[in-house]
Amino acid sequence: MTNGPLNRKLKMGMVGGGQGSFIGKVHSIAACLDNRAEVVAGAFSSNPQRSKASAADYNVAESRAYGSYQEMFDKERQLPEGERIDFVTVATPNHTHFEISKAAVEAGFHVMCDKPMTFDLGQAEELAVLVDNSSVVFGLTHNYTGYPLIRQAREMIQSGELGEIQAVRANYIQGWLRSKIEDSDQKQAAWRTDPSKSGAAGCFGDIATHAYNLGRYMTGLLSEEISCHLRTFVPGRKLDDYGTALIKYDNGGLGTVTASQISHGRENDVTIEIDGTKGSLSWAQENPNAMQVRANGQPHKIYTRDPNAPYMLASGQAACRLPAGHPEAFFEAFANIYAAAFDAIVAKHSGEKVERINTVYPNVHDGVEGMLFIQQSVASSQQNGAWLPFKCDRARR
Repeated sequence: MTNGPLNRKLKMGMVGGGQGSFIGKVHSIAACLDNRAEVVAGAFSSNPQRSKASAADYNVAESRAYGSYQEMFDKERQLPEGERIDFVTVATPNHTHFEISKAAVEAGFHVMCDKPMTFDLGQAEELAVLVDNSSVVFGLTHNYTGYPLIRQAREMIQSGELGEIQAVRANYIQGWLRSKIEDSDQKQAAWRTDPSKSGAAGCFGDIATHAYNLGRYMTGLLSEEISCHLRTFVPGRKLDDYGTALIKYDNGGLGTVTASQISHGRENDVTIEIDGTKGSLSWAQENPNAMQVRANGQPHKIYTRDPNAPYMLASGQAACRLPAGHPEAFFEAFANIYAAAFDAIVAKHSGEKVERINTVYPNVHDGVEGMLFIQQSVASSQQNGAWLPFKCDRARR
């Protein structure tokens, strides 16, 4: 049965993702990849005409292409259960995430939201309280946590295979903002470099949050303090385009996060290296189906994504769709975030109690931690790298 006891596809409403959007189509493809959901409605643009024009791109009937997210929530709530949308995907610029997510939760719709979760920490904390006091499932699309070998590594680390984790080095390096393309009205660059839309950080809010979250997800280490230096190297740009943060963890370990959007020739170079007392591992997003594991005095091991291999743990196997040698990557990782959230949504519909903090998918509390990371990184940089507290009360372990 599709979605178990629910015995139907989950119905998805999209906010954002209109013509010219990259991430909107990624969300729709990922959500529908396993045939567990379908896009049935959307407010695809803040411009009502553009929203209607975008509906065909998602095979959505024009009658359910709404002029605003408020109209979509109001009209969908009037439909019978099973016909109305079950969840909302928020694929819009940062400054709109809070108001849309808040309205969706208040309307009783589950939410899948792009990162960073909100415009600032205050909004994130308010949203977390709202979600915790509701019956909705809230997922945050830190999609790199969905790769099979990331989940394999997480299970290996948390079972003690690498020993005590002492160092985490996470990097996210791009080069697409090497020149000031925001001045040519390039849509993606324009809002990401605009403080009124992106928030207090540019590069660090956009991609360093992914790198930080990846280390937290894999290791479970809780942070204590942060020191950061941010720079804006392209003249006239209003937000940072390069930065490095040093993090002290509660077990005495150290982490570094480096992010760049001005490195020539770099595309989407996400890498992570983790050192433990018994071994170390490394993974690169541009070669996602292989992971290196090393221990002194032993041959280096290369784990490949193989759902049938005896070394693959349950979480890694569950994130695979294809046999070994058939590359799985970005869309599939995104789909794994949706699949884990769908499991929680179906459980909710069945009256079951679901986990709120230590979920397989990134959740609202990961979103709060991400906003705290941005806030304290910016504040530290403004104080010439001063060490500042970086603790999140309800962070995942």
